[in-house]
Amino acid sequence: MAQSRFPDYFSVPERLLETAGRVHLFKELTCQEVLTRLERLEEDIISCGAGLVILDSVASVVRKEFDTSLSGNLTQRSNLLGRQAATLKYLAQEFRMPVVVTNQITTHLSERAASSSLSRRWNATEVPGGEAEGDSGYVTAALGNTWSHNVNTRLIVQYLDAQLRQIIIAKSPVAPFAVLNYTVQAEGIRLEDTPSGRGEERRGEKKGGEERRGEHRSAASRSRDVTETPAEDSSK
Repeated sequence: MAQSRFPDYFSVPERLLETAGRVHLFKELTCQEVLTRLERLEEDIISCGAGLVILDSVASVVRKEFDTSLSGNLTQRSNLLGRQAATLKYLAQEFRMPVVVTNQITTHLSERAASSSLSRRWNATEVPGGEAEGDSGYVTAALGNTWSHNVNTRLIVQYLDAQLRQIIIAKSPVAPFAVLNYTVQAEGIRLEDTPSGRGEERRGEKKGGEERRGEHRSAASRSRDVTETPAEDSSK
C-alpha cells in the first residue's frame, strides 16, 4: 500500500522496513490481558511516540468469556467495558490521538421471531421458510447500550457488493450523519460516488426507528462489522 501510494519515496527497501517497524502489535487472548495491556499502554505510547491506537476487536474476547444469560455476568461485563472505555478515552485526550475500536454486529430478534425460532427447534416437521411476514430481527452493534454510550463517534462499515463498500457516520459530536461509498485499492481507500437514491434512502431511514430497523433487516446479509471510535471530547 505504501509503495503504491508513494512509489518514489518507498522505492528504497530500508524506508519500507523503517515504516513497518513503527507498527507495534500486541495479541491478548483474555479480557484481563486486554485490560492489563490498555492500562500499560501509556508507557508504550510515550516510549515509541505512537500516534494511533487500534483495538481489534473489543467484542471478541468479551463475548467469549461472558454469557449474559447467566446471573451477574452482564454486570461484570459492563464494569469491564466501562474500565476499558475510560482508559481509552484518557489516552485519546491525554495524547490528543485517535483511538479506533472495532466492534461486532449481532442480530436482535423480534418477539414473534424468537417464538418462531423456538417452535422450529421442537417441531421438526415445520416447513422451512414458513415464517410469517414481519417475524424477523434487525442487525445492531454488539455489547449493548453500555458500550454504545461510551463511544463518541460511531462508524458503520458494510459491503454493498463484491467490490463496493460503505461507511456510515452514525454518531459524531462534530460531523453530521453521512453516507460514503468506497473501494479498497492497492494504494488504500478510494472514495466513490454515491449511487443516486442510496444516500437519500439512508437519510430517510434515519428519521424513524422502525424505518431504521427495516433497513437493518435488508442489510443483514451485507454488514460485516461496526467500527466504534472513542475520540477526544469535543468540548475540551
